[in-house]
Amino acid sequence: MQRVWSFVQEYSALLVLGALVALVWANVDPASYHAIVEYPLWENAPIGHLHDGHRTLTLHFLVNDILMALFFAVAGKEVWEAVALKNGSLRGKKALTPLIATAGGMIGPVAVYLLGAALIGKFGLLASGWAIPTATDIAFSYLVGRMVFGAGHPAVMFLLLLAIADDAGGLIILAIFYPQGDLAPAWLLLSLAAALLTWFVANRLPRMMDGNDPSKRVSSAFMRRFSFWPYLIGGAISWYGFHHAGIHPALGLLPIIPTIPHSETDFGVYAEEERFLGDLLNRIEHALKTPVQLILMLFGLANAGVEFSAIDATTALVLAGLIIGKPLGIAFMGWLAAKPLGLGLPEGMRMSDLVVIGFVAAIGFTVALFVAGVAFPPGAEQDAAKMGALFSFGAAALAIIAGKVMKVERRA
Repeated sequence: MQRVWSFVQEYSALLVLGALVALVWANVDPASYHAIVEYPLWENAPIGHLHDGHRTLTLHFLVNDILMALFFAVAGKEVWEAVALKNGSLRGKKALTPLIATAGGMIGPVAVYLLGAALIGKFGLLASGWAIPTATDIAFSYLVGRMVFGAGHPAVMFLLLLAIADDAGGLIILAIFYPQGDLAPAWLLLSLAAALLTWFVANRLPRMMDGNDPSKRVSSAFMRRFSFWPYLIGGAISWYGFHHAGIHPALGLLPIIPTIPHSETDFGVYAEEERFLGDLLNRIEHALKTPVQLILMLFGLANAGVEFSAIDATTALVLAGLIIGKPLGIAFMGWLAAKPLGLGLPEGMRMSDLVVIGFVAAIGFTVALFVAGVAFPPGAEQDAAKMGALFSFGAAALAIIAGKVMKVERRA
């Protein structure tokens, strides 16, 4: 738990700082803010936003589409370990109730958002934003969950499993439902080829050359000489394939993650024990720690600059999806899994804790901001949706109140 606590403190502080600076700047001098965020770094570039037949690499594209790929790679690493490793935290019966609750935590917000859009007569205009309130910010949700339940409460680990599964669902939604420009699926063959070739050349081939040599002389020499470079090159090629396929390139490093040599043990989400592991995948994650902190600050700076005048019905719909749809969906589906399906809850958890978890998970922030940026084109609706993501911080107060009402017993 201490590892996650450190993660929250280290990663969140700079992110919030960047978001606050952006919010103040955009309301004091919006013209200069947008001029800096959309500043063209390279005209007629091979990568960037496509318009009038050529691409322009802007500061916003650099942050959201290139640098944020490192953030999603770190999140993807945790998801992959939780799902793929033999003792992964999202495998087996112990994960079924959190996974089913996660489904409710995504379906509920979508239903509330779309129903609200239909009731106000703007379904056609606003329907594309349906995925914004499905997001759960893992860092801030953990922070609030620890405040409400205490570090030793089983609901905290339940919340972490739910949040990491929510991240996995969010990655799938981004890839499938929010293409960037015209889809060209053939380019994904480049990403697939990059992943397979990287795995074979940097992983499988050296082990084949070792044969039965117990000293693993070839593999060890290859690792010492080339380290992470083959995976960096493969990642860059995979990213380029996603970019030209029309799928959000921030997801472009994900195919490379399974090819990197890794530990066979999953200690849990951001577990403290991982820092003692010497496998390349964990070493890369730890090396990315400081860069990702700075990237998240830049992300907050480049995306949270919204004028308060942008608040409108879209803001209310995003917020309603999060603070109404999330608790209802998680509580109902969690109950369905625990009682009718007989899967149960972790020892020491009560059914009423699911409602509190639902409010904690309603903090969308980081991923909700990201999805808002791709769900709507730049303009009034995007800004209004982003304001809803920012206001989701209010779910923290609702979670604390719900914890009091439900008589949650904090456990150290």
